[in-house]
Amino acid sequence: MFYKMFKEIRREEAFLGVTGGYPESRVVLVGAGLDATVCFRPGTREGPRTIRYFSKCLEEYSPHLDRDLREANFCDLGDVDLPFGDVPNALDRIERAAEIIVSDEKIPVFIGGEHLITLPLIKAVSKRYRDVAVLHLDAHADLRDEYLGVRLSHASVMRRVSEMLGPGCVYQFGIRSVDKPEVSFACNHTKLYFGKVYEPLAAVSSEIGGRPVYITLDLDVVDPAYAPGVGTPEPGGISSGELLETVYLFERFQVVGFDLVEVNPVCDPGGLAPLLAAKILREITLLLAR
Repeated sequence: MFYKMFKEIRREEAFLGVTGGYPESRVVLVGAGLDATVCFRPGTREGPRTIRYFSKCLEEYSPHLDRDLREANFCDLGDVDLPFGDVPNALDRIERAAEIIVSDEKIPVFIGGEHLITLPLIKAVSKRYRDVAVLHLDAHADLRDEYLGVRLSHASVMRRVSEMLGPGCVYQFGIRSVDKPEVSFACNHTKLYFGKVYEPLAAVSSEIGGRPVYITLDLDVVDPAYAPGVGTPEPGGISSGELLETVYLFERFQVVGFDLVEVNPVCDPGGLAPLLAAKILREITLLLAR
């Protein structure tokens, strides 16, 4: 029944062509191409497929980590089969898939799709890890109570996550686009760091300590010059090099789940965003599958 939730994926379509086997895998890669509440440029549903395609540009070996994906405990299950136009049902299917992966003591690594997929993923992870902390890398705070009257939106996803986990569990980095009421909410409920990513993330690692950590990465944290193909680009972001250096900081944390969202290849004919996303996924997979 579990495998029936996924669209069948052939080996040549899998991430870097490496499928592996689920039973022996520590890290499980899954696509979730939800594209329902995007408020600027639709197209994120193509993120998982395009990121996998551009992964073929990369080597399986990471010189920085001196590790090889062909030797990692990793598999690619393909994409969760989502019902078009039914957001609650789609979120429920994503949550159930993640819940099974987590209950099998594996680490879910999801590719979006829009940022709303993070809500059911953290729901699933928090059922097993009650004291989970969330690291949120993004250009936008995503703390609106609603957007155009909709409470389940990619613009409100971290508001819902914060309400679910409680004050002080969400750490936000790289934020450079925010509505004033979001700042007021953040002052009492999240730990928000404007603009910077690497330095504040390194600083909070000792504060978080051994707590389980879920990481959500919206690729628009990077400047559009490096990744133009995102749902809602925002000037003034970090470089692709700084983001990769930040990813290596994740080794300091007990990571129990990860997602990368908002890649929109429709707006990126050169493939810069999906290629960067693929490299990040290779590195995070190698960090977690050791």
